[in-house]
Amino acid sequence: MAFGSTAALVAAAAKQPLWQAVLEDDCRDRGAERADSLARMEKLWQAMVRSAAEYEPGRRSASGLSGGQAAKVAALEGALCGPFLQQVVSTALAVAEHNACMGRIVAAPTAGASGVLPAVLLPLQKRDGLSDEDMIRCLYVAAGFGQVIALRASISGAEGGCQAEIGSASAMAAAALVQARGGTADMMAAACAMALQNVMGLVCDPVAGLVEEPCVKRNAMGAVNAVACADMALAGVRSAVPCDEVIDAMAAVGRAMPAALRETGQGGLAATPTGRKIAETGLRAERT
Repeated sequence: MAFGSTAALVAAAAKQPLWQAVLEDDCRDRGAERADSLARMEKLWQAMVRSAAEYEPGRRSASGLSGGQAAKVAALEGALCGPFLQQVVSTALAVAEHNACMGRIVAAPTAGASGVLPAVLLPLQKRDGLSDEDMIRCLYVAAGFGQVIALRASISGAEGGCQAEIGSASAMAAAALVQARGGTADMMAAACAMALQNVMGLVCDPVAGLVEEPCVKRNAMGAVNAVACADMALAGVRSAVPCDEVIDAMAAVGRAMPAALRETGQGGLAATPTGRKIAETGLRAERT
């Protein structure tokens, strides 16, 4: 991998579009042809499309913690967040619930955060009439920033808390949205930095050790955070701390987290009386 920093990504974008620099790096890294790289990314995009389209509102996960929530949000009249964000939230929930119900998803960067990228890109494609080619370019941008985060910090909740999973997905999605809206590489880095710093310290505390509660709902939070940060970056708002330093800070925070807050199911919501009851009895949670 040629890019060990987001600064290197931005520098490469001085000569060609950032998405293309990531594509060429993929070709060099795997010894592949350009057409092969594009075909692989097209396959991933279509899998994302299907992960949302195949959501079944009546389906429930084995635990009973997930299912039907996306449909409730989609059907809400007069949503406070407006039609676009309402669709972002419902799509994030749909894909995350689809994952919990053993449906096929794209780990972007992980299965637990699989709802974030499709949640921001699918509604935008529909609203703005963007092509699949546009979306594939967005995925290259997301992949570029995701690779740097994985290299310098982590994308694993067990290693760095939920900031490393939902946080990384949100940062990748924010950068991808800037690409979709024609922003610069500097704006992409700014969006990535702000998205990460907004969820700095977010713990990973799955109830009963399942990637469902609160994980499904955090996909919605990560998606909305990405939209907000992309808009801020496009408006010229910047992080006072450079993107690479934000990523490094996230890594340090992850290392400082106690094990109970890193996907062990021993702290946070998992340690509440209700969380423990669900874990101990296998009680199917009542969804409200």
